[in-house]
Order: sequence, then structure tokens, then C-alpha cells
Amino acid sequence: MVKTALARRYAQAVFEIALETKELDRWRSDLAEMAGTATDTMLMALLKSPRLSFDDKAKILRERLKGIRPLALNLARLLVARDKLDIIGDIADDYHQRLDNYRGIEPAEVITAILLDEKDRVKLAGSLGAVVGRKVVLKTAKVDPGLIGGIIARVGGKLLDGSTRGRLVALQRELAGGDGQ
Repeated sequence: MVKTALARRYAQAVFEIALETKELDRWRSDLAEMAGTATDTMLMALLKSPRLSFDDKAKILRERLKGIRPLALNLARLLVARDKLDIIGDIADDYHQRLDNYRGIEPAEVITAILLDEKDRVKLAGSLGAVVGRKVVLKTAKVDPGLIGGIIARVGGKLLDGSTRGRLVALQRELAGGDGQ
């Protein structure tokens, strides 16, 4: 919980800087690159090692993160100095959510009964966008043949169940709870 709150604070600060400098996409890519390096267990072990000086760690970071802007590199050095580089993935995720929200984009996770091709994904995103009143981008699409038909979508904290299985379960509950009027 504390780790997530800290990541949110860093992401908020980075987002404000990105807005001010009008480099929203550049920051997104820099954070993604930094998050990618944090998945390297050997590198993380080196950066956490008390045997290496901070200057040596900063040099390793500079070499590893050559393509990012100096301000983003400063963030990475700050996180290493505070032994918090492991939250960079959370910072990148939170930043991305803030950027999507700023741009009016709502991510959606969808489960379908069958695999969707690109045309169907675009059409589904448009339909979901009409329901929630924002542009929708499908982040994940999973297939569950147990749905029988239809979809289940999680968009903006809402769960939309338009599956055949969901309708059958609702009908079963209605029939079981009916008083025979």
C-alpha cells in the first residue's frame, strides 16, 4: 500500500512536469524504458548492492538508460539513491493511466467467447465507448468459451456482463426467486 501511494506521488509529479514541458509521450516512453530495466534482476542486484558507490550506480544507470532525457535519468538516480527503483513499474503504470485519463481514453479488459479479429476489436471498442461516453481502447482480450456467447467487459471500474452465461445465470436466479404470481 505504501509502495503504491509512493508510486502515485512520483507519477503525479512526473505527469505535472510532462504537462508543463509538453512532453507527455516522451515521458511515457522514458518511464517504460526505465521500467524495462527494473525487470533485469542482475541489474537490480547491482543497483541495490551496498558494495557499489552511488557514483558507480549512477554510471551504470547512465550506460543502461542512454536514450532517456536527463530529467528522467535524474528520477532513476533519485529512486536508486532512495532504494526505490523497484517501484518504477508502478510509477510507469500510474503515469500511463493519468495520460489516458487526460486524453479521455478509457482502457477496457474484455473476455469473449471467441477470438476477435482486429475489425471486431475496433467495432467492440467503439460500442463500449458509446456506452461509457469516452474513447475506449482494448487493453486485454481473453477468450473463455464457457461464456457461450457475448462478452464481459471491465471499463472504467464498471463490469458489463453481456454474456450468454451471465444471462442464463440471471434467468436462473429470477426463476428460483419467483413466487409464481
